[in-house]
Amino acid sequence: MDIKKNNLKSIKISEISADLPDLKNIKESKAITIAKWLAEWIKSDLKNGNIEINSLLPSKAEFAYALGVSIGTMQNALRHLEDLGFVESKQCIGTLVRDYKKDKTSMRKLTSKREIAVEDIKKYILKSKIKVGQNLPSSRIIAEKINCSPNTARLALENLCSSGILTHKFKNAKETGWILKNLDFEINNSSNETLVLKVQNDLKNYISANLKVGDKMPAHDELSKELKVSIKTIHDSLKILINEGILLARRGRYGTSVIKMPNEMAVEQRRETSIFASAQETAFYYYEKTQNHIKRMLAENYQIGEKLPSIMELSKQMDLSPNTIRKAFHNLAKEGYLAFSRGRYGGTFVIDIPEMEEQAFKWLAVNPKYAEVYKN
Repeated sequence: MDIKKNNLKSIKISEISADLPDLKNIKESKAITIAKWLAEWIKSDLKNGNIEINSLLPSKAEFAYALGVSIGTMQNALRHLEDLGFVESKQCIGTLVRDYKKDKTSMRKLTSKREIAVEDIKKYILKSKIKVGQNLPSSRIIAEKINCSPNTARLALENLCSSGILTHKFKNAKETGWILKNLDFEINNSSNETLVLKVQNDLKNYISANLKVGDKMPAHDELSKELKVSIKTIHDSLKILINEGILLARRGRYGTSVIKMPNEMAVEQRRETSIFASAQETAFYYYEKTQNHIKRMLAENYQIGEKLPSIMELSKQMDLSPNTIRKAFHNLAKEGYLAFSRGRYGGTFVIDIPEMEEQAFKWLAVNPKYAEVYKN
């Protein structure tokens, strides 16, 4: 089902019937307490008809302000609530109430980093021969053992607590630690890849079946609908294929094109790619171009000790954003050409004159049919 934000009913904080949770005297983390509070409220109000499936929850910022917690804490709470099946997060829409009794997820959520960490912690418990009642190491140490971020490890540990495998060691939320509660669990080895890696393989299959070298990839939103994942997941998966040399990202209307088929071991570099700047280089193109323009301006029109126009004045003269001018100024100051002074008579002053020489830039976009002309 294609869900559009304009068609959804938004729930306001003031419409939440449940009393706000007491976060002062709790025996578990704030994120878990908030997630459990939200779960009970959703169950109650769905039953009473006060809210509906696919209702849009308030934003993380609104929840954070109402509860007096950070947005990061609220993010972790909603992730845990999603693990429990009460909500579903959708790209560019928000967090939707889900029928927790049935799985109606239309977007592929498959395996997350947190779910992989949960299985890795289970393996670590068995490998380390930790017995029921014994303490586990800190989340930071566990993160190092299973090779994930400390935050992912914490979320995975909280998930295991909710599953009854672990229990909190601490008496209040300010203390940390986990105790093994029982060993009655199974390890799921059926899926050990994140959604991004799975979509990467799906994209390879899509390219092999539908495209050839030189063809342009469909837009992100088209691929998102085709593979039933978020645009962000498509973006991250395409980056992997770009790094593998299968795709080439170019600015403007040229987009992202296929330069090697996924099943090919090697690729002969095409003429247009050899004279085309990489995506990382093009990201700095305009800053470098601005810096060189200002260098030329210094060499032709200024003497050491003279004051430059303000950032706003140059912004208007060069038809560029003030931020672009500001970054160019700071880079030129690092190179020893400019110095800044504060106060009534302050400003940006020339302290050295650059020696200019012509510099060739790689092209931002090259039409393949012109490549042979360039060769000659």
